[in-house]
Formats: sequence, C-alpha cells, structure tokens
Amino acid sequence: MKTEKKTNKQRAAKAVFFRTEKLATNHSSSKHGKRLSASLLRWWAWLLPLTAVAVAGTAMVMFEDLFLFRVQELNLFLYTPLFLKQQMVVSGGLLTYLGTYFTQYFYHPWMGVTMLCCWWLLLMWLTKHAFVIPNKWMALTLIPAVALLISDMDLGYWIFYLKARGHFFAGTIGACVSVAMVWGYRALPGRWFLRTAFIPVSVAVFYPLFGFYALLGAALMGIMAWRVEDYKTLCRCIDTAAVLVAVGLIPLLYYRFWFYQTNIVNIYWTGLPLFRLDKDYYTYYIPYYILGASLALLALAFSRKPKTEGNQQSVEGKKALTTWFIAQLLIVGGVVYAGYTYWYKDYNFHKELKMNRLVEEQDWEGVLSLARDNKVEGTRMMWLMKNLALIRLGRAGDEMFHYPNGAKKCEAPFWVRMTQSGGKILYYNYGQLNFCYRWCLEDGVEYGWRIDYYKHMLKCSILNGEMTVAQKYVDILKQTKYYREWAEHYETFIKKPALIKQDKEFAAIIPFMKTQDVLTSDNTLIEMFLLDHFLRYEGNDPLLQEMSLIAALQMKDIQLFWPRFFNYATLHVNEHMPIHYQEAALLYGNLEHEVDISKMPFDPEVKASFQDFMTAAQQTYAGMTEQQMKPLMYDRFGNTFFYEYFFTRGQKSY
Repeated sequence: MKTEKKTNKQRAAKAVFFRTEKLATNHSSSKHGKRLSASLLRWWAWLLPLTAVAVAGTAMVMFEDLFLFRVQELNLFLYTPLFLKQQMVVSGGLLTYLGTYFTQYFYHPWMGVTMLCCWWLLLMWLTKHAFVIPNKWMALTLIPAVALLISDMDLGYWIFYLKARGHFFAGTIGACVSVAMVWGYRALPGRWFLRTAFIPVSVAVFYPLFGFYALLGAALMGIMAWRVEDYKTLCRCIDTAAVLVAVGLIPLLYYRFWFYQTNIVNIYWTGLPLFRLDKDYYTYYIPYYILGASLALLALAFSRKPKTEGNQQSVEGKKALTTWFIAQLLIVGGVVYAGYTYWYKDYNFHKELKMNRLVEEQDWEGVLSLARDNKVEGTRMMWLMKNLALIRLGRAGDEMFHYPNGAKKCEAPFWVRMTQSGGKILYYNYGQLNFCYRWCLEDGVEYGWRIDYYKHMLKCSILNGEMTVAQKYVDILKQTKYYREWAEHYETFIKKPALIKQDKEFAAIIPFMKTQDVLTSDNTLIEMFLLDHFLRYEGNDPLLQEMSLIAALQMKDIQLFWPRFFNYATLHVNEHMPIHYQEAALLYGNLEHEVDISKMPFDPEVKASFQDFMTAAQQTYAGMTEQQMKPLMYDRFGNTFFYEYFFTRGQKSY
C-alpha cells in the first residue's frame, strides 16, 4: 500500500516537472522569437536605405552620366579664398559653397553620385534619430530622400537657366542641417529653458550659412515642442513664440546689417532654387513641399513617451505583421513610383547632350551616327549639329537631307532658347566668336559663371588674338580641380601663337573667320542668324561660298540659289557636283523655266529620282491629301531635296 502511494506521488511530481519544463520551453521560444524579430528589423533598418540609394545611384550612373557631366560643366568651384568670400555675401553662402564643391565631382559621374548617395544616407540616419523612428518604420525616411532625388532628376532644360548654384547637393545638405537642428533641440533637457534658448541661437548661427533650411529647422522645432515628453504647456507656448520671433526677425536683422545684397523679397527663401523665367513655374517646387511636409509629419508623429525597446523593435502577431508588411509595401512602392514617374526622361534632351559632347570632342562621325536615329522627331539643335558635322567632313552637299529634319519643341513648360542650351558651341565652330563670347558673358552675368562659359571665352580670346584676356581665363580655370590641365594646354597657344594654325581644332575654325564678325542682334534665333549671315557672303572662298549655297538651299529661295549655284560650279571645275545641288537645280529649272538646264550634266540617278518623284506625286498618289501622301513619299524620297522642298514646311527655330 505504501509502495503504491509512493508511486503515485512520483508520477504526480514527474507530471508537474514536465509541465513546468514545457512552459519554460514555450517562454524561451517566445523570447527567442522576439529577439529574432528585433534582429530582422535591425537588418531591415540598415538594408532598406542602403538598397534604395544603391538602386538610385546605379540608375543615375547608367542612364544620366552625360547629364551629370553637363551639370558639372555648368558649375564652378574655385579653390581660392575669394571664391568663398563671394559666396558668403548672401545668406546660405556656405550651402552654395558646399553644393558647388561636391558638384564638381560629377566630372566622374560615379564619384559624384557616390557622394550624393552618402549624403542621402546621412539624411536618413539623422531623420531616424531626430524623430526616434522605430526600425520597423524605417521606410518613412525614404520619403525626404526621394523628394530630393526628384528635385535633381526632374530638372531637364532647367540646368541651363537655374541660378541656384550647387543645386544637386544643396537641398540634401540643407535638409541634413534642418534635421540635425531638430535632433539637437530634442536632445537638450527641458529645464532651465535650454531648448528655448537653443531656438534663436541655432537660427542666428545657421541662417547666414544655410538660409531657408535654418528656418525650416526652426519650424520643425516649433512642432516638436508640442510632442516632446516632460514639457509643460507654458514651455511649449514659449518655444512656439520663440520660433515665430526667430523666423520672422533674424532674417530681417541679417538683411539690415549684413546681407544687404539680397533682395528683401527673397530673404526667407535663400538657399532654395527659384524656378522663375517669364513667370514662376510652381510645379518644380513640389519636391520641396513634399520634403517639408514629410519632415513636419514625422515631427507631429513623434511620441511624447517613447515605447519600450521591445515594442519599438518587434512586430508581434500575424495580423500586426500583415498590416506592417502592407504599410511598408505602400510606402516603398509609392516612393519608387514617384521616383520613376518624375524622373526626366525626354529622349531628345539626352540626345542633345550626347551630340553636344561629341561636337566638343570633334567626333563628327559620332554626331552623324546619333543623327541617323529616327526614333522620335528631333529638335533644331540636332539638325544644326548634324549639318556642322557634315560640313566639317565635306559631305553636306551629298548627305544633308539623308537625316530626319525635325523641329520638335523642347520638352519643357517654358520656351527654351538655343542661345542657352547649346548655341554657344555652334557660334564658336562657325567662327562667330563675338557672338559666342557675347552669350557667354551675358549668361554668366544672368545665371552665374560656369566652367562651360570660361572654356568658350578662353578659346574665343585666343582666336581673336586677345592673349591678355585669354590668360585671365586660364588663371581662373587653373583654380579648378579638373580643368587645370585643360587650361594649361590652351595656355601653350598664348605663349606660342604660331601654334594656333597648326592645331586641328583651331585650324578648322579659322577659315570661317574670314566673314564679317560684327556684333549685332541675333534675336536669340541662332539658326536664322547663321543662314542670313552666310547668305550674305559674296566672295570666292570655296568653303564660305559653299556655305552660302547651303544657306540658299535651306531657305528654298530660287532667286538666291542660282547665282550661288553657278559660282560653286565655277570654283569647282572638273569636280563632281554634289547630289543635293543637282536635285535643287533640276527641280528649280523645271518649276520656273527661267534657267536653261537642258545642257547641265545631271547624274542619271538624279534624273531618274526626279521623274519617279513627279510620277508618284502626280499619278500614283494623286487625290491624297498632303498629310496622307507625306509618309508614303518619305519612305521613297525622304533623302532628297525634292521631298524637302515640297513636304518640309512650317518648321520653327528657337
């Protein structure tokens, strides 16, 4: 009996032991699950921003390398004390200085993009710590960064007109300063009015250096005052009043006693780009609205009493996990969609940039290779660069109309002028040095001095024999990081002018300088000015006389064409007459019957092409409208002057 009782007690004790062990195991498993969840979220907090900037940076380097290179050409940073002083005469000067400094590294696009990505990572890290964002909501930090990405990559043709210097980095650096100010305010203890004192002091220190972004930081501190813990209502009201006084008064005081060169209308916006030409283009400010609004919402969402570490860093429960996953998907998907949608992807813009680069490198075959692309209708800038390449290669008379002749308007809400977007290099290559110099000078005064302007002014000065002026530009470019060797190369011509005629680049331009180069008015219409300029030439220089004939051909002026055609024939006796000149003579002779063309030695192919063209127009496609006939005729005769004369009309230059 005693043995049986003892056995029952042992069984009960054993059961209690196993139940206790099972509970302990379950508890340990639960704790392990929480630890695993927190670990995964810590990885999420690191991997998400790193992946985001890696994707954005890779896309920028792969698809926007020429754009970024052009951005640094339209930038200027000099390693001189005077340059720093020049930036600091207005509020936000240090922001400009840092922005232009980092922008120069886009000379190597991968290097500049890497630096920009590092700044974005810093902004996300500061945002997380300033607003105490839990790891599980790290996706929220992507919103300010993507807004800044869009502010850079949606510019397009604005890069030629934007007066804000160092724009590509300025917004990101300024946002970092604003968020850092908030972090400093929150980190201070609430007693002894330390936070209250920090508000005017920080604005007074950072406003002359970073302009608007110091005021943005103050505004965020005003919001944070109502969210921080252990703060009395009276203190919150005092801090809000301190923000209003600091934001309203400090810029006025600086304007009155220091930065008097700033327009009083703009004292609250210094450091921000002004998208203003004939009017304000407010849509370009949307990324800045998103930036400010997202930071303000993060400040509003700040918890007065931070949650415990476990609750901050874990997602518990199947329902909670599903909700969290959907929220992350919406945030990440939204920023990806916004980044892709508002990334400027105009095909012609990027093609113009590439052609401009090839013209500068004198890669004429490369220019023509791009010109053959008929994916979309091209711009007049492309047409002019293509013509320049053909003239340099001596093939304009045979191939000028073998390429698409487009006049598509630039993809921008404002009127883009060729004088800003690429006309300087055309004027330079056609020997109109005074006009090239004039537009560099005017745009330098209007939009700020840039590497591109100094390069053109240096070369124009050398060709004009103005060596003292040329040396001044050499000395300026020597103070840059990447153009010192370039400047030293051209300094050789200043010291040894006899080498100018031996240089391949200069030797091609010197013959164009025989025409009159008087500074008049081009009304910003470069194409029309050049056509009129060469049309006026009456001499016997073979190159310039052919330029005059080409101008008459493009103007479709029969009366101007004939004397230039006969002059060309006289200057090129026993040489084959280019195809397009034959086509024009054959067409005009049959249209006007004022010049006897019966004895002209036209190529059999030209005669046959003309007959086929007239048969198609008058018989095969008879009864069709011009718009119906145009694509059919282009497929067969798009590479002839016949098609150009009858079907290319109404084109507008800019």
